[in-house]
Amino acid sequence: MGRTLDIAVFGSGRGSNFQAILDAIQQGRIPGARICLVVSNNARAGILEIARSSGVPAEHLSEKAFASETAFVDYLLATLRKHSANFIVLAGYMKRLHQRIIEAYRNRIINIHPALLPRYGGQGMYGMHVHEAVIAARERFSGATVHVVDEQYDHGRIILQRRIPVSPDDSSESLAAKVLKIEHELYPEAIRMFAEGNVEITDNDVAVHY
Repeated sequence: MGRTLDIAVFGSGRGSNFQAILDAIQQGRIPGARICLVVSNNARAGILEIARSSGVPAEHLSEKAFASETAFVDYLLATLRKHSANFIVLAGYMKRLHQRIIEAYRNRIINIHPALLPRYGGQGMYGMHVHEAVIAARERFSGATVHVVDEQYDHGRIILQRRIPVSPDDSSESLAAKVLKIEHELYPEAIRMFAEGNVEITDNDVAVHY
């Protein structure tokens, strides 16, 4: 991208992917990147606690606290600008991003999904629902996908994907644990590629240079 990747991480839960990204940056595995802000819609989210204990600015921002959706989005965009965020990483964020956020950060928002997109994606396919569907379908493989965020659920262009075998004796819980381990490896790798300028995204294609 030609400059420091100033990352705002959005999350709603315990923050394990955020922790993996933070560890990778602190260990020097993602040169040219820093986390400038963490945003959560959940005041009790573990991701906020991790951020604050690590000295990362963190904000609990819920649309319910604002008079209107417009006021909420205005404040969120102002907060991103205040912290100089030029890239957004969704790490278990359970709210759909507003169109204005997507437009302001077009091709600079990524998400990780616990399946091999385009299969097992879309509205309602999150968390254990994904793994339960994979097990029910008796799939031989599952995995994780890092993709660009656009206006549709789990629809944007794929940046990285990694698959793992599904064992005959896997439950949705055991599969979730295996996939989460892959996520913790794949997400920092994808962010490193962006930080190094090795991802080119156009309206028609995505080129990844190794």
